[in-house]
Amino acid sequence: MKEQFYYDNKVVRNFIYATLFWGIVGMCVGLLLASLYLFPTLTDGIAWLSFGRLRPLHTNTMIFAFVGNGVFAGVYYSLQRLLKARMYSDLLSKINFWGWQALILWSVYTLPMGYTSTKEYAEYEWPLDVLMAIIWVVFGINMTMTMIKRRERHLYVAIWFYIATFVTIAVLHIFNNLSIPVTFFKSYSVYAGVQDALVQWWYGHNAVAFFLTTPILGLMYYYVPKAANRPVYSYRLSIIHFWSLIFIYIWAGPHHLLYTSLPEWAQNLGTAFSVMLLAPSWGGMINGLLTLRGVWDKVRVDPVLKFFVVALTGYAMVTFEGPMLSLKNVNAIAHYTDWIVAHVHVGGLAWNGFIIFGMFYWLVPKLTRTNLYSISLANMHFWVATLGIILYTVPMYVAGFLQASMWKEFKPDGTLMYGNFLETVTQIMPMYAMRAIGGTLYLLGTIICIYNLIQTIRKGNTIKDDMAEAPALVRISKNRIIGEKWHSWIERKPIQLTILSTVAISIGGIVQIVPTLVVKSNVPTITTVKPYTPLELEGRDLYIREGCVNCHSQMVRPFRSEVERYGEFSKSGEYVYDHPFLWGSKRTGPDLIRVGGKYSDNWHFNHFYNPRSTSPGSIMPAYPWLFDNKAMNTGDLQDKMKALVQLGVPYSEQEIATALESLKAQAKQVEQNLHSDPDFVKAYKASKKQAQEQGVQFVPMHEREITALIAYMQRLGTDIKIVSKEVKQQ
Repeated sequence: MKEQFYYDNKVVRNFIYATLFWGIVGMCVGLLLASLYLFPTLTDGIAWLSFGRLRPLHTNTMIFAFVGNGVFAGVYYSLQRLLKARMYSDLLSKINFWGWQALILWSVYTLPMGYTSTKEYAEYEWPLDVLMAIIWVVFGINMTMTMIKRRERHLYVAIWFYIATFVTIAVLHIFNNLSIPVTFFKSYSVYAGVQDALVQWWYGHNAVAFFLTTPILGLMYYYVPKAANRPVYSYRLSIIHFWSLIFIYIWAGPHHLLYTSLPEWAQNLGTAFSVMLLAPSWGGMINGLLTLRGVWDKVRVDPVLKFFVVALTGYAMVTFEGPMLSLKNVNAIAHYTDWIVAHVHVGGLAWNGFIIFGMFYWLVPKLTRTNLYSISLANMHFWVATLGIILYTVPMYVAGFLQASMWKEFKPDGTLMYGNFLETVTQIMPMYAMRAIGGTLYLLGTIICIYNLIQTIRKGNTIKDDMAEAPALVRISKNRIIGEKWHSWIERKPIQLTILSTVAISIGGIVQIVPTLVVKSNVPTITTVKPYTPLELEGRDLYIREGCVNCHSQMVRPFRSEVERYGEFSKSGEYVYDHPFLWGSKRTGPDLIRVGGKYSDNWHFNHFYNPRSTSPGSIMPAYPWLFDNKAMNTGDLQDKMKALVQLGVPYSEQEIATALESLKAQAKQVEQNLHSDPDFVKAYKASKKQAQEQGVQFVPMHEREITALIAYMQRLGTDIKIVSKEVKQQ
């Protein structure tokens, strides 16, 4: 006998609305960031609108708000229909929706305020990390319990990818974000230096894999056949695609750290598995495209299928390019350049964005029981957005090649052809202008989409829960039936499928990370490397707060061009006290690991106040708030040092007890160094006199944030310079 029940469409509707809203927000922030490359003084004086603080807001909003909400919308709709069951709990669905929006809204405040862990794609500070974990577990419980009460015996391939997404993101998120809290908005990663870099890119690469790829593949396996009205091309290929992808993907993270201080064996392991990753990735792409066999005439007129075809093409490009970038000779060219920006945005704009747009164009008419308001507008959206992707990515590829070639070119006499880093920056400004135009077109396409969907909803019926009916599932033997294939048995066992997925994704992480954490020979010690002084520690935290790592690396690779430009190549032992690591992933500005002692304190002072006064043509923003008449926030200094002691940083009790005195003494020395500049002395006296005349308390320079940041900049790389001198003397 059949049972009647209702699918929960309201949660799907809510996630669709949230996707479109946050998509506009994230794209507008991205367009502002693109504009700041062209007009670096556009937001001067406004701390929360500076590039370093907005960049993580853009990436997190696009990943977790735009794509994340889109994935939830697609999963909640498809999961119920594939299982022939309403979601297990309406309450859990609501907690998932409102909790996720609260998480995003909270990040919209914290990230521009400078509260960041500075780990790429994981910049949320620890309270948000905890909230994200809770909401993610709520989603997983709701999904798992729905599978248990299902009315359909076998779990379709899309659900396999949903399961892998849930378990892998949970594991990645928890282990990468382990930290010691100091205050409500400040913590230190439990890992340091090389270990932190490996764990971060184990997370960073696989967050892309398991948040921006596997769930989107699940959506592809459901919505492409639905839109084409054809079954998926190959069930067997689906099985091979799924298991090989989730097993191999997790090993590939170290290819983001080639030629760095990461142990060579880990780099090579990441490269090997990255190259192997091409096979399952393209297997899934082929499975999706061949599902459209026989309906290519329909593709020409159906905007939904157009979006899906370009999305799969974008996926093919990205998953070919990724393994190629893991080859050392290619990585040596591309890493730290705008080539990586192009690579990431092909995946984000084409693969993720177009799957979501195509899904919404198919989904909203279904929910409102009507036809799409305008096919013409949908086609316009498709062509405008496609042109936007091309105008965005192609100039970035060109910029990347140009950067790499200029950085590495030498004169006949053996010196660098372009010794001034800014010569590269000025050459690629036209590419940045074209990138901004491409981003504007993509945003325009999204606005067209929103208008089209709003009009569709207005002309259709109110989105209500759909009634459905299906017979209750008759449970059969837990063991395999005679003649039943192994995978057919797994497909009716959600718990076993979840466990096997967890095992598949855990092996790579264990093999790569555990030896790096426990085998000391992977990170040889350097006796002259000492912990940061209290003032330098405060300066480092300011460096993190202002997002300097978004534009500057702290990793000199063992290339002739980099050693000539920056100095001695980096050693793993230099970073043993870095919680978190700050190697960076892009060089909009030069590497800074050897900047200590290269310039005077006055140079840094002027550079932070007005970068173009010391570096004509620079696109670095100014940081006037660092010079405001406010004392450094040193109230938490001793708590910070105590937290770092728990992580192995050898501060003595005496050093912690006298931290404030030590900080003030070093800050006064920085101020004394600044007085060597007559212009500084003149301006400083005038400022002091003005404060006295206005009856305002005057804060000495040594109590302002800029002194701490200068101290940190002057410390960078000086430990290894001491080693070099010792070796030379010997």
